[in-house]
Amino acid sequence: MTLLADLLSTVFERRYRQPSKTTPNARPIAELAQELIGSAGEISGLALASDILAGYAQLDDDGKVEFFRHMATQMNIDPEQLRTTLDAYENAPSKKTYGAYMAAAEPRRQEFIRRLNSVPGATGALVSMRADLLRLGRSEPELEALDLDFRHLFVSWFNRGFLVLRPINWESPAHILEKISAYEAVHAIDSWDDLRRRLQPEDRRCFAFFHPAMPDEPLIFVEVALTQGTPGSVQMLLAEDRQAMGADEADTAVFYSISNCQAGLASISFGNSLIKQVAADLAAELPNLTTFVTLSPIPKLKSWMAQEMPDWTSENPEDMKAVAAQYLLQAKGRAGMPYDPVARFHLGNGARVHAIHTAADTSDKGMAQSGGTMVNYLYDLESVTKNQENFATEQTVAASPEVTQLSNLDLRSKA
Repeated sequence: MTLLADLLSTVFERRYRQPSKTTPNARPIAELAQELIGSAGEISGLALASDILAGYAQLDDDGKVEFFRHMATQMNIDPEQLRTTLDAYENAPSKKTYGAYMAAAEPRRQEFIRRLNSVPGATGALVSMRADLLRLGRSEPELEALDLDFRHLFVSWFNRGFLVLRPINWESPAHILEKISAYEAVHAIDSWDDLRRRLQPEDRRCFAFFHPAMPDEPLIFVEVALTQGTPGSVQMLLAEDRQAMGADEADTAVFYSISNCQAGLASISFGNSLIKQVAADLAAELPNLTTFVTLSPIPKLKSWMAQEMPDWTSENPEDMKAVAAQYLLQAKGRAGMPYDPVARFHLGNGARVHAIHTAADTSDKGMAQSGGTMVNYLYDLESVTKNQENFATEQTVAASPEVTQLSNLDLRSKA
């Protein structure tokens, strides 16, 4: 029996564990989808799922939209059945009536996506599929509703318990290093020498989350500089001629770049867990580290000033610090949350606004976004939980006394 099982396993591996075929099944992909959702056999289901993923990969944008519309309309919930099962459960709560209600409340497209994911390597393909959906479905309510099903499943599949934290260094595989360079979204990596300066010295670190189903694709990564004191210039932090120090000489860990890598995982949050895990690991490795801060951009500052302060004329750096402080602490968007997206991220993680620096990013991008102004968010490991709870429940923005004082200055005479 063991030999037969091994033989069957080998045949199965050769037939179904190979990458998706490049020539898709000639039958319409919608027809294959309907057959898959009604399939009861595991082997036939794997073959169908593989054919569907291969067929989807061959579609142009118009074809992808039609495929998404098919999922959205033909695999949706049945409202009448949902109402009937809810009434039955309300009248006679039981395992049976609740099970019927649960089955009716879940659209068939969720099970369809799960069955597609049974094919090895399909998780990455489904992440790419959702990236297409986000790109193509913004103007159609039914497709936006379909995205909620993808998001619902991805939140479970990419749960923190499944993620693996891996250090990235100059000895990492070349294909991973290439992706780190390509995915860097804050401070562009211009060359291999630039990448080497960020990964090789003893006072530099990089960490990324990976998922076992996508072992060669980083999901999010953070670049860290080990320094003495809190830095106020990203150009100095990344200078070609800077003098590296020993890791045991540093007292501060600076998270200066955090990049999400997968467009198809938008709104699936990893950053909170990543920063806290990296901070905890660094604190355990290097007891001399006492401060954990970011050096973060303020990407919406100039656009906000153009709307709220169009007559602004001051060129005094201290005035600009005060403007940035007011923006970060007082400018609100939807639901009373901070207007700035980077602020929402770090404050939501339990950090506090620690210090503001002018002439901190003199790159073209930095000047266009914020006039070169940047901010340190402090991660005090003893207070992040309290800060996070206060922000979530009351939208309280934690800030240092210095930044709070700056935010209270009267700037009307400067405009």
